[in-house]
Amino acid sequence: MGRNLRIDYRFTGESVERTHKAIDELVALKPDVIFVSTNPVVSAAMQATHTIPIVFTWVSDSVGTGYVANLAHPGGNITGFHNYEPDLGGKWLGLLKEVAPAVTRVAVLHVPEIAANVAFIRTAEAASSPLGITVTGAGVRDAADVERVLTEFAHEANGGIIVTPSPLTATRRDVIIQAAAQLRLPAIYSFRFYAASGGLISYGIDQLETVGEAAGYVDRILRGASPGDLPVQLPTQYQLVINLKTAKALGLNIPESFLQRADEVIE
Repeated sequence: MGRNLRIDYRFTGESVERTHKAIDELVALKPDVIFVSTNPVVSAAMQATHTIPIVFTWVSDSVGTGYVANLAHPGGNITGFHNYEPDLGGKWLGLLKEVAPAVTRVAVLHVPEIAANVAFIRTAEAASSPLGITVTGAGVRDAADVERVLTEFAHEANGGIIVTPSPLTATRRDVIIQAAAQLRLPAIYSFRFYAASGGLISYGIDQLETVGEAAGYVDRILRGASPGDLPVQLPTQYQLVINLKTAKALGLNIPESFLQRADEVIE
């Protein structure tokens, strides 16, 4: 039939156990290349194989996390596309303060085992003093943690949230968005789908565009390229999205200058 490509896929959500099981199953199939998304899945894949080429996307701080030797020449069997650099922690903090100037306390909702998530806390802390904000880490590992941690944080006034990218925060976004609304906590998220689901603001990459670029690397590897010779690519542009319905529910008056800069305004 003229077909020469077979694709086997697994979806694991935020479960570490399912992730390792799925990676082991894929490695056992001896594929020509493995395509993975998010830091936890990359970590599992690298533990499972040092020879099968791996292409990643939606990953942060691949050098600091130890996935690659450097961006220009990754070396080894892995390369791919970043979604964020650690300094985005400071950018998210600034955008949140711009739309919610009363915020003086920000919790960075993150998964402690993801080193890139922890890096966002550090860069947010570095940017916090000029903004008059105190930044604290809010580590979570499941949906129950989310509600408990945010409820405790909301006991004091003038709070806001940065929601870092991870399989947990993505799959449990409805829980996070609902808790933020009930507790009246302005929040900024890492992908558009959060704002489309009712989150206040998102600032991040176009996920589908990045996947398309990663498919190009998969094609090059299938044609003989070595992943260690393909440079890790950094994001070139970000999308700013704001949900005005959510802003109004929180009693926020969004500056006109902010609305003009936004790539999308959801009403």
